[in-house]
Amino acid sequence: MSGYILRRCLAVIPVMLLVAIFVFLLLRLTPGDPAAIIAGDMATPAQLERIREAMGLNDPIPVQFATWIGQLMRGDLGVSLISNTPVSVMVADRIGPTISIAVLTILMSVVIAVPMGVLAAWKHRSGVDYAVMAFSVLGFSVPVFVIGYLFILVFSLTLGWFPVQGYKPLSQGLGAFLSTAFLPALTLSTIYVALIARMTRANMLEVLGEDYIRTARAKGAPERRVLFRHALRNAAVPILTVIGTGFALLIGGVVVTETVFNIPGLGRLTVDAILARDYPVIQAMILLTSFLYVLVNLLIDLSYSLFDPRIRY
Repeated sequence: MSGYILRRCLAVIPVMLLVAIFVFLLLRLTPGDPAAIIAGDMATPAQLERIREAMGLNDPIPVQFATWIGQLMRGDLGVSLISNTPVSVMVADRIGPTISIAVLTILMSVVIAVPMGVLAAWKHRSGVDYAVMAFSVLGFSVPVFVIGYLFILVFSLTLGWFPVQGYKPLSQGLGAFLSTAFLPALTLSTIYVALIARMTRANMLEVLGEDYIRTARAKGAPERRVLFRHALRNAAVPILTVIGTGFALLIGGVVVTETVFNIPGLGRLTVDAILARDYPVIQAMILLTSFLYVLVNLLIDLSYSLFDPRIRY
């Protein structure tokens, strides 16, 4: 087990290096000049040249890349070209709302979707099954911003239960946090409930046809025990993969939802940096998202043995 963990951790290094090279070259080779954005439309060529020289944009690309990698090795994500603020500070200011809403979204999705999928598989080809599948199709089909605006119309403008926009951190109290985070999380969870419920149903149907399920029922095991102790545990591996991938995607920042609800998260930070061609911020965000995907996949692989006793490392 320890050898497997070591091998997987070492495999992260070449993956992240390839991501760093790709991101760096992609940003440098695309059109646009951050010096022109900083200086403004009225800047003279001499002023633009001084700004490029100060930011190191005139250095050869290999030199710029080596400088950037050296900073990363020291834990330095660089300084924003636009605001002159350390990127680590900008990420730290924005990561709280994104993580909080991502965790709340995943919790809501799992609590709702897994029982839905189990029930749909148990009542296969019944009205309950068709209703769950219809909801899954609807959840995938309707754009997330439409769902967000619909929830704002119903729960904020009509019923007045939640504020229209804004965000309050958990440090201001659980009630204040939920009042601003519930609707964004509910909006995002619509998609993930549909995905997880469909995945749970499909895997539960496959497992419920196995011989050991029929044996457990023949021995008189309660149906709830058969469904959740025997069937769901053996169907949990692909479900866990979907949940973990969804969480990594949410951490990366869901731009549309953060825009609709005016949430100062990582998604909006990334979009603002792209529009301003703020290289250090863009590079840091892509690397952070890539690292989270790798980390989540590693944790998922390590947790497989908890759900499937046949897996040994």
